[in-house]
Amino acid sequence: MTTSTAAQSSASAPLLDLQALVVAVRRRRRVWGALALLGLLAGAAVAVLLPPRPAAVAKVLVAHKDDQPNDTGTLIRTDVELLSTTRIAEQALRSLDSGENPEDFMRDYRGTGLTNNLFRIDVTGDSDAEAVARAKALADAFVADHVRRMRESAKAEADSLLDQRDRMRKELAEVNKAIGDRAPDDDPGASASIESLYARRAELDSRIAEFDQRAAEARTGTPEVVAGTRIVDAPHAVEHSLPKAVGIDAAIGLALGLVLGLSLAAVGAVVADRPVLRRDIAANLGASVLAELRRGPRRPAGRWQRRRTRAARERLTTTLARTARRSAEPLSLLELGCARGTAVIALDLAGALEADGPVVVVDGLPGTELADSRRGSAGPTVLSGEGAAAEAPQGRRLGVGSVGPGTAWTDLRYLGTRTVLVVRAGHGSAAWLHTVARQLADQRIAVTGVVLIDPDPRDRTDGTLWDVARVASRGHDERPTRHNGGGTSHAVQAVGEGRPRTERPSMPAARVPDSDQEAR
Repeated sequence: MTTSTAAQSSASAPLLDLQALVVAVRRRRRVWGALALLGLLAGAAVAVLLPPRPAAVAKVLVAHKDDQPNDTGTLIRTDVELLSTTRIAEQALRSLDSGENPEDFMRDYRGTGLTNNLFRIDVTGDSDAEAVARAKALADAFVADHVRRMRESAKAEADSLLDQRDRMRKELAEVNKAIGDRAPDDDPGASASIESLYARRAELDSRIAEFDQRAAEARTGTPEVVAGTRIVDAPHAVEHSLPKAVGIDAAIGLALGLVLGLSLAAVGAVVADRPVLRRDIAANLGASVLAELRRGPRRPAGRWQRRRTRAARERLTTTLARTARRSAEPLSLLELGCARGTAVIALDLAGALEADGPVVVVDGLPGTELADSRRGSAGPTVLSGEGAAAEAPQGRRLGVGSVGPGTAWTDLRYLGTRTVLVVRAGHGSAAWLHTVARQLADQRIAVTGVVLIDPDPRDRTDGTLWDVARVASRGHDERPTRHNGGGTSHAVQAVGEGRPRTERPSMPAARVPDSDQEAR
C-alpha cells in the first residue's frame, strides 16, 4: 500500500539531510556573504578608527638562587606576578614623580614569561616617550626589588648560620673548660669521661667550621644573583603599522562574520524547513518535476546568456504546450513564489497554443504582466476572473492563479481542472507544500506536474516520482482504481519531457486523503 510505503520511507529518512542543508546554506549565500563582508569592513574600521595606544616593551633577565635545569617556569611566573603588585607600581610611579593611582597604573602594563629566566614587560601610555619612560621605571623597580629581596634572603640565611655557629662556640667553650678542670688519673671511669669530652670538642670544631663555610657561601651567592639580574633589552617603543593592523583586524572580522553567517544560515534552513532539492519538492507536492527554469541574471546579461535563457524558455513553452494539448479540459498555471515569472510563462504558452485556435487567458494574478496585456490589443485575449465569469470565452482557456497563503481554494477549479504548479525552489515550507497538495486534491484538480523555478545548479537529485500514488490521479482525467477492499492501488509513472531518469528517489510522496473523513 502507498500509505505503508510512505510511512516506512518517513521512518527511514535521516533526521538531518546534509545534502539539503548544504544546498539551503549555499542558496543563502547573500546572508553569510553580507555578514562576512560586514565583519571585514568592521575589522578594518576598528583598526583605522580605534588605533592601539602607544606602547613600549622591555626584557629583563632574572637570576634566581634556586635555579634548576628542570624548572617548569614556577620561578619566572612568580616574578611576573610580583611585577603586578602595588609595591612595584608605587616604586615605578615614585621614580616617575607621578601621582597616578597604583591600581590604575597596573591596568596599563603586564608581564609575560618567555623562558625560565627571561620575561617581557609591555607598557602603554599617552605617547611613545611616556610609554618608554614607564617601561624603564618598571624594569628598574623590579630589578631593584629583586636584588633587595635576594640580599635580604642571603643575609637572613647567613645570620641564621652564624647564630648557630655562635651557639656551637659557647658549647665548645664549656667543653674546653670541663676538660681543663679534670686532671688525668688512673681511674678507668674518669679516663672514659675525658675521652668523650675530647670527641665532643672535635665534633663541635667540625660543625663550627661547616657553619662558617655555609655562611660564607650564602654571602658569596648574592653577588651572582645581583649581577645576573638586569635589563637585557632596553625599553623601546613598539612600532605600529596601520596596513598590517588593518589586514589582521579585517581578516579576523571576515572569519568571525563568515562563521556567524554560516551558523545563522544553517539554523535558519533547519528551522524554516523549505525544500530546495527536486526530489523533496516533488515528494511533498506528490507530482513530478516536468521542467525547470533558472532565474534570469540580476545584472545586464551578455548575448550568450540571453540566448541561453531564451532557449530554456522555448523548451519550457514546448513542454507545457504538449501538456495542454494532451486533454481538452482547461489547464491552469498556479504559482508559488514566482508570480511575475508565471505570468510570462502563461503569455508564452498562450502564444504557442494560438496556432491551434483562439486562446483566452484568465488572469488570477493582479499586478503582473497579464494586467498590461489586458490593456493592450496585441497577443492573446486576457480576461480577469470577473470577466471570465460574466461571459463564456470561446476557444481554449488557460487560467493563471496562485497557491500562496491566503488563496481562495474553491476558486481554483474555475481556472482549470488540470494544473501545472510553478514553484520557486526554497520558497514554500514542507508543511505548506503538503497543504497545497491536499487542497488541490480536495478540489478535484489534477496536478499534471511541477515547473521548478530557480533550481540549485548543483542539484543532481531526480524530481520524477516512481511507483507512488499521485495526487494528479484524483482529477477528472485519471480516476483511482477501486478494489473490493475499498482501497486504491495504482502505480502511475510521472509524465515528463523525454525519457524519465532512472534514479529512484528514496522518499516517495505521501498519499493525500480524498476527504476530511478519509484523513480522520
